[in-house]
Amino acid sequence: MNNGAAADCGPAAAARRERWLAMKAGQDDQNDNSTRVNLSERLELVVSFVEKGSRPADVGTDHGYVPIALVERGIAPEALAMDVREGPLARAREHISRHGLSEKIRTRMSDGVTALEEGEADTVIAAGMGGELIIHILRDGRRLWDSVAHWILSPQSEPEKVRVFLQENGFCIRREAMLSEDGIYYVVMDAVRGRMEPLDGAQAFYGPCLIRDRDPVLKEYLVREKGVLERILAGLGNRNSTGAAARREELSARLALVERTLEKWRMIQDGGDHDEMC
Repeated sequence: MNNGAAADCGPAAAARRERWLAMKAGQDDQNDNSTRVNLSERLELVVSFVEKGSRPADVGTDHGYVPIALVERGIAPEALAMDVREGPLARAREHISRHGLSEKIRTRMSDGVTALEEGEADTVIAAGMGGELIIHILRDGRRLWDSVAHWILSPQSEPEKVRVFLQENGFCIRREAMLSEDGIYYVVMDAVRGRMEPLDGAQAFYGPCLIRDRDPVLKEYLVREKGVLERILAGLGNRNSTGAAARREELSARLALVERTLEKWRMIQDGGDHDEMC
């Protein structure tokens, strides 16, 4: 990797998960005031990825909960909350004011990062949107690629497209985590500038760090997906229509990928030495 950073897998990932669990349980010393913002588990995980002392810009901020939490907990001295619509920005301003943080959190209307100036933020957060939109935001923010140190991304769909885009455009996935909330699975990743080896199918779809960390939520997700695919294939039976045959071929290929990924997960030695991803 050209900036000297290494993939934060293995023991580092375990430490990060402990930090997230502490936040979730309300054990963080900065989060013992009942007036402080309460986050969903997904947003707690996003917050846990932001390094202390960062100057974050939250894209698609909606209610402004993430920047509020970051400043309230002393993780960030200030923050920028951005959204493409006035409605969410008005809600964010109301919440920011209610928490007494209007001097520390600025709001700005922006389509992605188009209104973000170079040097204003060293961390950009894009969470709760589809993978294609995140790629659009990254592509439109090309001028910021080298000035923003961390891109904290949480695609709600097509994370494999985001991972491939990052690899093909000079980014490295420094760390990644997965969680399940209300039956829905989410990933959060920290992308930095650097070289990452091309991803194979399993790494693209399920995350190189998640596989190498032997992430327990990833295993749960893979086992669930395997069962779903097997049931759908059984339902198709021996139907001979062109559509059914094409669907059966597609699902069989995906099932084979899930099974290969599970095998990779099982073969990795827990806590052992890993090659750097970047």
